[in-house]
Amino acid sequence: MTKSGWQSEMKRVASVPARINIIGEHTDHFGGLSLAFSSQHRLVMTATSRDEGIRGEETIVRLWKAAGGWNANLSVESNIPVGAGLSSSAALCVAIAMCSQGPRNKMEIATQAQRIEHEILKSRCGLLDQIAITHSQSGSASLIDFKKMDVKNFPIPDDWIFKLVDTGIRRSLSKTEYNVPNATEETRKKHCQNESLRVSEALSCNATQLGNLLNLSHASISEQIRTSTPEVDLIVKKVQHTPGVLGARLMGGGFGGMILALLKDERALPGETLASSDSAFLQESL
Repeated sequence: MTKSGWQSEMKRVASVPARINIIGEHTDHFGGLSLAFSSQHRLVMTATSRDEGIRGEETIVRLWKAAGGWNANLSVESNIPVGAGLSSSAALCVAIAMCSQGPRNKMEIATQAQRIEHEILKSRCGLLDQIAITHSQSGSASLIDFKKMDVKNFPIPDDWIFKLVDTGIRRSLSKTEYNVPNATEETRKKHCQNESLRVSEALSCNATQLGNLLNLSHASISEQIRTSTPEVDLIVKKVQHTPGVLGARLMGGGFGGMILALLKDERALPGETLASSDSAFLQESL
């Protein structure tokens, strides 16, 4: 019999998407707004009960134990790029919270995932990633109000066409300035206020106007809270000036990873167009 008292083999499989943040970067620590959706990129975790012990990759086992997980064989498959600003670490922690705890309230899963990421991965992440990937809905973005801890669905307009541009730069958030902010708290709060205004404006704007908001967002990320780099800024500028691109900005924790580009036409940039997918889900069997 396993730790949780199952007489036969228990198997849980969590499928968790990546997070694409349209606008509202670095606002979750200061009660701001964000507009994000889940993409087609996914991480799948399988947990199968065993009589004794926990078997899996070292970091996964440490996270599993921190989540109060039971004796299990743990495996993970993912096509979410690591260190690219698509919430790979949050996706893993959400999957672990879901598999270890079973069906729970979405916000409970999000906060549990944040807790173990803080504890084990040593990232001072807010709740943007976890809420976005647990509350999303296909065809919609999640409008997250971190002051009220409220989430509303926002249908994504058909002319909002997004693609990712890889800077080729990877970073570990636990080892970068993300955990030691370059800007003062006052400056970060001012960025949050202005960025939240941009989120509110985005809800009623067309694609051209949204592109301008993305450009303004990147300028604030670079000049105000300084979570970009000169190398990244040059790549963003190149993307912004590509014919058919309406706007672009660095996405995620910063210092590298992916640039989110809004296109007038899908042919403006290579690569797959981003699609809004359903939220994380759990399957359970005996």
